[in-house]
Amino acid sequence: MVRRRRVGRWSVLTIAIVVAAGWMVGQNRDGQAAGGAPSPTSSARPGSAQRALDTLAVKGRAARTGYDRNRFGDAWTDVDHNGCDTRNDILGRDLTGTRAKAGTDGCVIVAGVLDDPYTGRRIGFRRGNHTSAAVQIDHAVSLSNAWQTGAQGLDETTRTRLANDPLNLLAVDGPTNQAKSDGDAATWLPPHKPSRCAYVARQIAVKHTYRLWVTPAEKTAMARILSGCPTQKLPTR
Repeated sequence: MVRRRRVGRWSVLTIAIVVAAGWMVGQNRDGQAAGGAPSPTSSARPGSAQRALDTLAVKGRAARTGYDRNRFGDAWTDVDHNGCDTRNDILGRDLTGTRAKAGTDGCVIVAGVLDDPYTGRRIGFRRGNHTSAAVQIDHAVSLSNAWQTGAQGLDETTRTRLANDPLNLLAVDGPTNQAKSDGDAATWLPPHKPSRCAYVARQIAVKHTYRLWVTPAEKTAMARILSGCPTQKLPTR
């Protein structure tokens, strides 16, 4: 009788080890179930950027083959049908002390002041051939990055919405935007460190909304930034 109990206990222990090993095999290094299905982190707060990051699929970057800006519709399309193009909508949202061109129903912003999230500087904006570029509209998730992380599988209407979604757009310092190019969080972050949590949260919100994935390096970089601001919420616009 004693020997049978010992055998039974060893059997239970063996089964537990096998089950645990099977679970570990089914997980990849980024905490995802095999096949790319996300594995949520229980410690992340509901509604936080970290919780949303944990739901994103993690894959390698797809080839850039076939990418063209035109795949995302005409630049600054008036997708919300308010009569103003997207660039001026964002200037009106992000600048203070704005002044609009007469006769445009407030749609053409000709002057204003930007508290730049990328550099932390205040930048005066004045519309003109040689001055407009001082303030540019950046895609938080660049369209090239979006293309290589799932957008090539979206229809053109959805890609056009992504390219003009205020959630994915920020008025920023022109030269700094040029330096960013199409970098993701693993290769580029705002020089102004206090803006990094909000910046990464915006990228996550865009990828979550349009079901884009992140690369392993990108997720690591995002998680590192969010570790310093675990309650950072996702932006909604």
